[in-house]
Formats: sequence, structure tokens, C-alpha cells
Amino acid sequence: MKNKHIFLYLLAGWLSVTVVSCSKVLDREPEDSISDLNYWQTADELKLFCNNFYPILYVPDQNADNQSDNCVPNTPDQWLYNLTTVPSSGGGWAYTNWAYIRNANYFLTHYQTATGTEKEIKEYLAEIHFFRAYEYFNKVKDFGDVPWINKDLNVNDSSFLYKPRTDRKIVVDSIIADLKFAVDNLPLPDQVELGRLHKYAAEQMLARVCLYEGTWMKYRNQSGWETYLEQAVTAARDIMDNGGYAIYKPQSQYYFKAGDVVDSKTHTVADKDYLHPYKAQFIQEDLTKNPECVLPKIYRLDQLTSRLSRSVNEAGVGVSKDLIEAFLCTDGKPIALSSMYKGDDSAILEMQNRDPRLRSEIDNRFLPNYLNGTTPISNFLTNVNSSSPTGYVAAKFRSPVPAQNEANQTTYDMYVFRYAEVLLIYAESKAELGSITQGDLDISINQIRARLDQPDLPGGKMARLTVNPPADPRAEINGQPRYGYQVSPLIYEIRRERRVELAFEGFRWDDIVRWKAGKLLENPKTVYGIVASDAVQQQYDNYFGSDIFKGTHVVTISDWDGTKKVVAPYTVPMRKWNDKLYLMPIPRDQILLSKGQIKQNPGWE
Repeated sequence: MKNKHIFLYLLAGWLSVTVVSCSKVLDREPEDSISDLNYWQTADELKLFCNNFYPILYVPDQNADNQSDNCVPNTPDQWLYNLTTVPSSGGGWAYTNWAYIRNANYFLTHYQTATGTEKEIKEYLAEIHFFRAYEYFNKVKDFGDVPWINKDLNVNDSSFLYKPRTDRKIVVDSIIADLKFAVDNLPLPDQVELGRLHKYAAEQMLARVCLYEGTWMKYRNQSGWETYLEQAVTAARDIMDNGGYAIYKPQSQYYFKAGDVVDSKTHTVADKDYLHPYKAQFIQEDLTKNPECVLPKIYRLDQLTSRLSRSVNEAGVGVSKDLIEAFLCTDGKPIALSSMYKGDDSAILEMQNRDPRLRSEIDNRFLPNYLNGTTPISNFLTNVNSSSPTGYVAAKFRSPVPAQNEANQTTYDMYVFRYAEVLLIYAESKAELGSITQGDLDISINQIRARLDQPDLPGGKMARLTVNPPADPRAEINGQPRYGYQVSPLIYEIRRERRVELAFEGFRWDDIVRWKAGKLLENPKTVYGIVASDAVQQQYDNYFGSDIFKGTHVVTISDWDGTKKVVAPYTVPMRKWNDKLYLMPIPRDQILLSKGQIKQNPGWE
């Protein structure tokens, strides 16, 4: 049973919007409502106010990577195909979209009357600074320059409605200042309720913001980017040295089963059963004791549940062939260089000798894997239809426990902050600064890879990353750099590691934007699926008992390993990247209301 001293987001009981200012004329305490005159008196009231911000903390859902090169929705993504138009109103910029920032500033102008210990008051003050930074970071990612507001405002305040956008650097530096205040004043993890903000959660957010902004600036040739990456390194390293976290590797429970019988035939890829160390943590009932969990979102039956385990089966989204090909072979080499790669002309061979995370994340083309050897987590083959348009389906968050797959009854905890991201931030920041060493890789990315080892299996060790990895031929597409520009083989491999480790957790779009790497989305394999060769079609027909590819759109491509036919869910022309998509448009009504003080984002004029 989960520890009773936990913080459930459901218990964020009282909406801050019910706090209303009393007029100077009616300067009396209302008897039947909460007001400024009868609130703001105790630390517990500050805590209750803070509780309302916790639902904004992001955890993945079944659509986390739909807007990226990792996933292929059943219908073309309007944004990535440049079919989005400037909204007339709303669009994430309207007054109502600033509610949490407004409420944070409201707290900062009212908390001073509350009584309590200095430590208590500072804890909740630090939470509010964190949440204001969190929301502002989302605004910066969406719109770039945004008005920096650090005082209490109301809907009639023309200084807000008409305020011009603040320079991005000022806003980002203000976000960082808020986060540093939170780091300095939030308690350590063992001093707060499980699931509540603490020092290292804030510090991980600080590292994330600094990595984002440092790389955003570097790949747009803006000066001063080094300062942000240096701060990212410092924050990440403090968590690594002092947080007490570690990469999680279970000793039992989830594993693949050798010699399984599928469709009256035995398909064996190993001579014994072996563990499934990566997947287990994403369908774990209790993350509070997981050493990789920096901050969990805690779920409990009949109190707070989600729908994730069931929804990943019903999302109508396929995984792109481009992501499948990003996974290395176990010798640490990309598929275009490794002699271990068996090709993709078989539903069995494609996943052999590959990074075990591929088998953990994709429900397709391998043996079914099991919970305790009896309950299937995945299928041998996945249909090719509107539910799985590419033939590859993400299964990272799918539980084999039947109760978890009932409607809105998923109770396993979810990561808000995961330690693996800290290690990836550290490695990438050091590499971008040009100061990374083999020792840095060994305490970061190679810690993540060590999780994947299966030492009791032949070839069961995942090769470690070195500072001089081989250059992947697939870093270029048709003779052009994959990112639209050249990067070193080491940075390419660190980016690959991040993509693979954090797939389907909602990071990929942000990474494409900060790297200025929209050209990635022009690669046709980002919307293509499984190979549709005669051999694969026959295998599918034998398994499903019908012509599974009948009516499926198939195209022929020239690839690095020859010409092949692949599933192509869309019949529309391949998307063409436009740099305006790095930022969202400002709604037209907001530009009009500002009387020209707010300018439209580039390309959306």
C-alpha cells in the first residue's frame, strides 16, 4: 500500500479564484465566503492555495509525441503540415490563459499577512515562484517574447492588455531567478509529503530551462548561450552529486519469454527468458520508492486515476519508421554500420540485437513479453489500420494488469521529473560547451545504458558511448545533413540517446524546436511505417488469416540498404518545413487590443 503521507493532486481543494478583494466601503468579513479579510492568515492557507497549481505539472499521455517525428497520427498533423492559420482569438494568449501566472502574482501580493514559521512561509513562497516559472517557460516556448508580469492584475488592467512583449532574455532570466529562489528555499525530498515539490525537483526544472535556452540561442547564433548551458551543467551535477538518485533496474517481474509459440510456430530469439528492465518503471504502481523518481504524480483507486494504460491501445497513432531506425544495435553501432543488424524484411529479425528499449517501447515484431511469464503485455504482430497506421504501436505505458486497462482506472504512478533526464541534460550541455570527457559520459549516458545489460545472455551487454563514436551515415539524408546543419558524431549520438530514452514522454517537439531542427520533419520516414515486402505481407497474412495489406497505402523508396516497399499512411504530399512553426501565432484580437504594441511572430504576419 502506498504511504499515507502523500500529496494527491485531487486534494488541491479550493480554487484561488474564489478569493476576492473586498471594497474599501464594505470593509467587513463575509460570513459565507472566502475573502482577503478572512484568508491569508496561516501557513496552512498558503499551502491550500499552492495545491491548486499542482495539476499544471505535465505527465505524459497517449498523444505526448504526436507533434514530432516519433509518431504518426491516423490523420496528418495540421501543425506539422503547415495548415494552421492565425486564430482570431484564444490561441493560448488570451487573458484566461494567464490564470496561473495571475494567481501566482496574487499570492505574492497577499501572503505576507500569514503567520507561521519562516521555513513554512518560505516553502510555499518557493512553490509559487516555481509554478510562475513553470507557466512562463511554457509561454516562452510557445510564443518567444511575452510580457513579463510580476504584479497582481485584473481583467480591466489596460497595462496588461496593452503591454508590449518583454525581451525573451529578460523573461528567461526572470524564470531562472524564480527557479533559483525555489531551489534555495524548498525543503529536501525527505522533508515534504511524497509527491510535493522539493529542492531537487526545482533544480531539475532549472536545468531543463537552461538547456533549452542555451541550445535555442546557440543554434540561432545568439551570443551568451554558454552562460545558460553552464548553469544547466551546475544544476544537473548538484542533483547527481547530492540528490541520491540512481537509474532504476528491477531484479524481476517483467520479462520476455523465450521459445514462445505464435501461430503454431515457435519463434525463438533467445535461449532463455530475460528481464525487461526499462519498461517496468513506466507501469509501476508505486514510484515513491523508485530511485529514479525525482517527483511522482501519485494515483490511487477511487481517489485519483488516469486512463493512460487503456488509451495507448486506442490512440490511433503509429510510431514512425524513422524512430525505429534510430535505435542502435547492442554493439553500440547504428544499423547502417553494425554487422549485428538483421534487416527489416521480417517481423522477427528487425528487433534482434537491438537496444532493448526498442522491445520495451514498441508493441510489434518481436515475441510477446510477459508479466511473471503468463500475462502478455504485447502482441507478436500489430494490425495495420486506423488504430495503428504504421504497423508500429507505442506500448511504453501499457500495463498487462487487466484492472489497469479499464476505462479511467489506471492507478500506476507517473513521473513528473525523472532522473534519466538529469543525466541527459548534463551530457548534452557538456558536449555543446565542448568540455565533455569520457568520465562525463560514464557518469551520465553510460549509467542509463547500464540499465539495459542482460549479463546472463549471450551478447547481453549494451555497448557504452565513447567520446569518439563512429559517424552514422544516416546523419545525412540524400546528401543533406539530417538537422539542416552538421553536428559532431558525439552530439549526434547524445541527441539519439535522448530521443530513445525519453520517447513518448513529451520532450521530442521541444527538442526539435530548441535545436532549430525542423528539417528533420521533411524526412519521409518520419511518416512511413513497416516494410511491406512480400515476405512481411505473407507473415502478416499467416498470422491474421487474411490479406492485412489489402487497401493499405504502400510506396517504394530508395533507402541506404536498397529499394523497398513501406507502409505510407498518408496520400498527401510530404510535408515541407517552415521556420515560422518554431513559434505559435499571436491571436488577431490580441494584436488589435494592444493597439499595435504587440507584434506578430515571424512568418505569421
